[in-house]
Amino acid sequence: MKKQIATDKAPQAIGPYSQGVNVTGDFSFVSGQLPINATTGEMSEDVAEQTKQSLENMKAILEETGLTMDNVVKTTIFLSNMEDFAVVNEVYGSFFKEPFPSRSTIEVARLPKDAKVEIEAIAVK
Repeated sequence: MKKQIATDKAPQAIGPYSQGVNVTGDFSFVSGQLPINATTGEMSEDVAEQTKQSLENMKAILEETGLTMDNVVKTTIFLSNMEDFAVVNEVYGSFFKEPFPSRSTIEVARLPKDAKVEIEAIAVK
């Protein structure tokens, strides 16, 4: 069974999608998180701060279902500039511990709201 995950501790969806979806109580899929502060609606220009905010948003959505970053098994990072990879990687590494989730990193032409980074995840209970 599919159940929507929704929290006001992360930005609301800006289109016809959910912040996340839980399937059969075991799998949670977190939509790509832009680096928007849910309280202020603001987005930093700094890629390190954007990465941190995207991951904080992901963390808040996971917590809504009783999960933590330790439950994440797969992430996908979308970057508007692959030259930011090292900075993003450093911040990303501070949110996870071994065994790290599997991950893909993809450079894209453009992200919503002209963000520099967007991160999505799959977590397992």
